[in-house]
This record gives sequence, structure tokens and C-alpha cells, in this order.
Amino acid sequence: MGNSARDFFSPEQQKAITKAIADAELQTSGEIRVHIENTLKGDVLDRASYLFRQLSMNKTHLRNGVLIYLAVRSRQFAIVGDKGIHKVVPENFWDGIKHRMQGYFRENDFSGGLIHAISTTGEQLKKHFPHLENDKNELSDDISFGKN
Repeated sequence: MGNSARDFFSPEQQKAITKAIADAELQTSGEIRVHIENTLKGDVLDRASYLFRQLSMNKTHLRNGVLIYLAVRSRQFAIVGDKGIHKVVPENFWDGIKHRMQGYFRENDFSGGLIHAISTTGEQLKKHFPHLENDKNELSDDISFGKN
């Protein structure tokens, strides 16, 4: 692992993660982002919710953004969805995705875990937020990185 979160994944892995986001968003009007940082101070859901707002994910037209947050050295992650999603999905919506991600992570396949989570999120979102003919990409598909 490099000194920064940006170095945790190889350029090829970063490209594969970004491609998974773009591919998933072809199925849904939802917006998916990934944010990676080294360490987490405090509660993982609080941090992910804070970043969700910082990345303007709460400003999508249908309020259907999803953030997958990963603090690599702290070995913590969270998935946060916006209000539009929580109005239509069951309370345990993210549990299966998080459980499967943990399996990948235990095998040190962090990019595989993220790619699985992204594609599964896209499949789930399309049930409630299908891709619209005039859909536009409201948020960047690029991975965002923390400074720590």
C-alpha cells in the first residue's frame, strides 16, 4: 500500500472501478460514487454521510445517489444512499451488498469487492430508478480520494 489512499489501487484497478460505475449507471438513473481515504476518525456512517454532502450527492434530481466509502487502513467501509432511495427500498437494502463486500475484502480483493458492490447497486437501483432516455450523468464517475 502506498502512502496515500490514491495509491491503494493500481491505475488498472482504478480504471476498472470507474468503468464499473459507468456500466452500472447505464442501467439506472441513480448516481454511484466511490470515495477512498486511508484512515477514519469517528463513526464510519457519520463520515460517509458527511462526505455524501461534501460531494454534492444530495443534489441529484431524483435524490438517488449512492456513496460507497472505504477507509483502507482503518478497515472500515459504508454504503450511504439518498432520501429518494430510502423511500422505496427495505431497511436492510444494503446489508447483502455489504456482506458480500466483506467476503472479497477478507480475501484482500478490495477492487473486486468494490466492483461487485457497484454492479450489484446498479442492478438493485434499476428496479426503482430505471435508466431514463434523457438521463444525464449528474455526478462524476471518478473515484474521489481523501487527503489522509
